[in-house]
Amino acid sequence: MITQTMSAGRAPTSPQLSRRHALALTSAALLLGGRTAALAASDLEVLSEASVLRDPEIPVAGNPAGDITIVEFADYQCPYCRKIAPDLHALVKEDGKIRMVFKDWPVLGPASVYAARLALAFKYQDKFVEAHDALMAMTSRLTESTARDALARAGLDVDRASRDLDKHRAAIEAVLKRSDSQAKAFGFVGTPSYIIGKFRVPGVLTKEQFAMAVADARRAAASKKE
Repeated sequence: MITQTMSAGRAPTSPQLSRRHALALTSAALLLGGRTAALAASDLEVLSEASVLRDPEIPVAGNPAGDITIVEFADYQCPYCRKIAPDLHALVKEDGKIRMVFKDWPVLGPASVYAARLALAFKYQDKFVEAHDALMAMTSRLTESTARDALARAGLDVDRASRDLDKHRAAIEAVLKRSDSQAKAFGFVGTPSYIIGKFRVPGVLTKEQFAMAVADARRAAASKKE
């Protein structure tokens, strides 16, 4: 059973998921279908498979044609999100068949909101994933200034992104609102939180545990086809 849920901006009150807990993801994690069945009709659209896994306004990292999707709800100011980013990036690269969807869920204050908006503005340059990676790689305190500096050091055109943010503010705010609505409807209470395949996985995982969760998701998908 998965017993630990991390609160926004706070360390877990118990250790990371054990190997035994990770191996139990199939039986303990909550399937998307089971979750949506208990929701009001007004919530069903925001938690539909298309909306959660395939939002056309959020560029895909990893393999766009992959067989399993990982959706990460994260905040650029969250230390656990930053810590886990290299392992998750390595897994996606090594596996080769994972679609990675980064959903900005800025829950830790105004700097997080600014960074999320600016990152999404980079999609108009086809640079959203690069912007996401640059912000997650930060080791300094997140502010508007340090966010812009980190993006500039990564070779990204921050001035154009700022203009695109002004130009497309309504569309960007709509994306953030959808992600926030989904995270809350799933019952997530902090970052990072994940959807892996059709499993709801709140909290921090190691690279090995991510790999096991992906394997569980693939087995679940294969069993439905039989």
